[in-house]
Amino acid sequence: MRLEAMAITMPDVADHPNRIPFEGVLTVVDEASTRPPSGARGHRVILTQDAARAALPSLLGMAVDYAPKWDGHNARAKCGIITEADVIGNQLRVRGYLFGRDFPEVVQQLEYSVPGNMGMSYELADAHVADMRAEVWTLTRATFTGAAILLREKAAYRNTSFRLSASRCRGRASQRTETAAKLAAGSARRFEKQPYGQIQRRKEA
Repeated sequence: MRLEAMAITMPDVADHPNRIPFEGVLTVVDEASTRPPSGARGHRVILTQDAARAALPSLLGMAVDYAPKWDGHNARAKCGIITEADVIGNQLRVRGYLFGRDFPEVVQQLEYSVPGNMGMSYELADAHVADMRAEVWTLTRATFTGAAILLREKAAYRNTSFRLSASRCRGRASQRTETAAKLAAGSARRFEKQPYGQIQRRKEA
């Protein structure tokens, strides 16, 4: 397995309210897209490993965006930033942060969507196609300008993914469990404090 990785350093800020970590598979390399990406004039596309590795620096610091129906791109709705990009095997994996305080609807979609339901789609400029006459276009050079979060079934590549980082998911699950326990305990205390006669009268009513 060959690994290529690049990252930009972000200072650690504990419990930053507007920095929600995410991870995802932006695309696969050396493999034809499931369907034609936007702007490919109806052609399925192959992004070569060499092109992906060479383009990693252009991906760092770029934004992730989303459309209200989670079915495409909206470059004006930039809800996060990519801070790390790796080519691992045939996957181009990314990590970064969502602006959770500014875009709570994005975080909510990810927290409550079915696992594996969300995917990604890249945004490119200056793409070079080896043979414009080919049925499947092979990209040998490109510059990443961003990425979109969308339903995986709407992505050009079937094998993409997007999710909140595991630490975030564990933290949210623990928080929900703790909140539920507190609510249950509070209900029990309220019940215990009621006089028996009052409980009986409510039951008879």
